[in-house]
Amino acid sequence: MPYVRSAPERDSGSGGDGTPGTPSPTHGARVRLRKRSSDVPSDVNKTNGSNLLLNDQNKYKSMLIRTYSSLWMMAGFVFLIYMGHLYIWAMVVIIQIFMASELFNLLRKANEDRQLPGFRLLNWHFFFTAMLFAYGRFLSRQLVNTVTSDKLLYKLVSGLIKYQMFICYFLYIAGFVWFILTLKKKAYKYQFSQYAWTHMILLMVFAQSSFTVANIYEGIFWFLLPASLIAINDVAAYFFGFFFGKTPLIKLSPKKTWEGFLGASVTTMLSAFVLANFMGHFQWLTCPRKDLSTGWLHCDPGPMFTPESYHLPGWIPRWIPSREVAIMPIQWHALALGLFASIIAPFGGFFASGFKRAFKFKDFGDSIPGHGGFTDRMDCQMVMAVFAYIYYQSFLMVQDLSVETILEQILRNLTFEEQHDLYEQLGQLLTRGN
Repeated sequence: MPYVRSAPERDSGSGGDGTPGTPSPTHGARVRLRKRSSDVPSDVNKTNGSNLLLNDQNKYKSMLIRTYSSLWMMAGFVFLIYMGHLYIWAMVVIIQIFMASELFNLLRKANEDRQLPGFRLLNWHFFFTAMLFAYGRFLSRQLVNTVTSDKLLYKLVSGLIKYQMFICYFLYIAGFVWFILTLKKKAYKYQFSQYAWTHMILLMVFAQSSFTVANIYEGIFWFLLPASLIAINDVAAYFFGFFFGKTPLIKLSPKKTWEGFLGASVTTMLSAFVLANFMGHFQWLTCPRKDLSTGWLHCDPGPMFTPESYHLPGWIPRWIPSREVAIMPIQWHALALGLFASIIAPFGGFFASGFKRAFKFKDFGDSIPGHGGFTDRMDCQMVMAVFAYIYYQSFLMVQDLSVETILEQILRNLTFEEQHDLYEQLGQLLTRGN
């Protein structure tokens, strides 16, 4: 009878077929091989901290590459801020296209795609349908205000806005039918998994980042400050971890440390208070945009951006010349944004790290040297944009009826003939009043 090695006798370092320690497959012998978890890389569990930035031998080269690309991104970002709302919105759309491209390519299989011609085109059909739905809802007011001087164009845009939801639904159903018609045997599982993955991408990209455009048109301040706080928090966490990081923070991100997290939190809170004061002095940043034009803005800054005097407490050293400081009310609200950016928003990055480790890839892409892909840079920004929008709508937006609001409702909901009748009736009322 052939000899079959029992479990306790097996060599611990078994190799491939025919190597010592490989159990014999004959005689029905069952062998259980414990699978190593792919959720967390093995180097995360090292106790000597060799995976931290403090001990990375190539950290200076990596820092130079990352700094160089960051400076280029910052220069382009400042230029777009100077150009205005419409150009910033265009930047957001371009970033979304890059993010969608990176995410669409993550779980693709070349063999299956070759057997399914046109399947990628279907993904982009859903993408642009979602874009039309998301931005149509937020930008309808700006579109109407932009084209009111041209009667024909106004009617065209008004019709598109009125039937926007129907158009989007029809486009989605067309894509749904297209998907059903392209189903092929032996590819059902792949096709349905890609269909589900496409919808998850649309949810991640548009359900969150569409709030960014809404923030832009409430005032560039509500886009620029949250985005700046995320960037500051990321840079501060990197440098504090680079020079002082010794205590691992979370297994999902092996290079994150408590020193970097705490140092970045303090830096972000201080930056929020100072940046809110600096940005609050520019009407170009604080005024809301009501149309899609690109001219400079002038408006009443409102009480949130009007400095108020505060007396310094008695324990402040006497050598400080002034005993009063001017603080804008918006600076106190900026502290809430800074707290969220330093405590909660990083979990967007942790989620992305867990996702990457689940599928065993390092970055979502390689579009930005030293940073990875656009998705790697925008994971925390999306979470922050949603919070900034909700915070503004809940605590800061003034709920009042202005002349502009009433006119907007008239233009959007009344036909040209009804507007003419309203104009005549208002004229008669004003004539009687005089």
